[in-house]
Amino acid sequence: MKKIIIPFFLTAILLFSTVKAQSIKGAWRSQQPNNSTAMMIVADNYLMIASYSVLNKYFDRTEGGSFTMDGDQMTYLTEFNTDDTAKINTPVVYTIVRKDKILTLRGEDEELVWMLVDDAENVPMAGTWHITGRAKDGTGDMMEIHQTGTRKTLKILSGTRFQWAAIDPAVKGFYGTGGGTYDIKNGKYTEHIEFFSRDNYRVGTDLTFDWALKDGRWDHAGKSSKGDPIHEVWQKIQ
Repeated sequence: MKKIIIPFFLTAILLFSTVKAQSIKGAWRSQQPNNSTAMMIVADNYLMIASYSVLNKYFDRTEGGSFTMDGDQMTYLTEFNTDDTAKINTPVVYTIVRKDKILTLRGEDEELVWMLVDDAENVPMAGTWHITGRAKDGTGDMMEIHQTGTRKTLKILSGTRFQWAAIDPAVKGFYGTGGGTYDIKNGKYTEHIEFFSRDNYRVGTDLTFDWALKDGRWDHAGKSSKGDPIHEVWQKIQ
């Protein structure tokens, strides 16, 4: 039998082609020097990071934006950053290294280490959502929301965590954020607030909604953090 010899360079190509970049989807935690907690949620090629303290009801900072992956290289384009608006709309490249439940993002000037909270596997709600419908005040009739400008409200969910942000990347605008944990039980979707940029007194409160997920549309109704009735429809970003 004739022995088949595969050239080294071809072997390398075959091996490289079988290697898949590890998923970074889910929620990640990092302890900060000032004893606050940083939480990062990643879904649908979008990420949000918030730094805060539940114990002290202290909100520190937040940032977020879209990203693309090329092997182990992540190019991150910031859409909002409350700590440094100069970074908005400026791409940054990180090398991604994941070992089990430890994720390292290596940039030119920094190295960020994160611990896995949840990987969001088999969670239909996990993703990045934007509002497409809202009930009219006083009537309850639903109206479609057509985005004509660059201002938007997004909500990102992992398997256990959520964060929302109201932003306008074109003018480097930031109008508020909040987040924490969520659960779905007995037909109810409940958010447990751990940080709220507009009002720290809302930390520790819960918001419960009726909800339904059908054909990619997330319909939920209940009361806002101010106690006002709300009925909204959200869809995942494309």
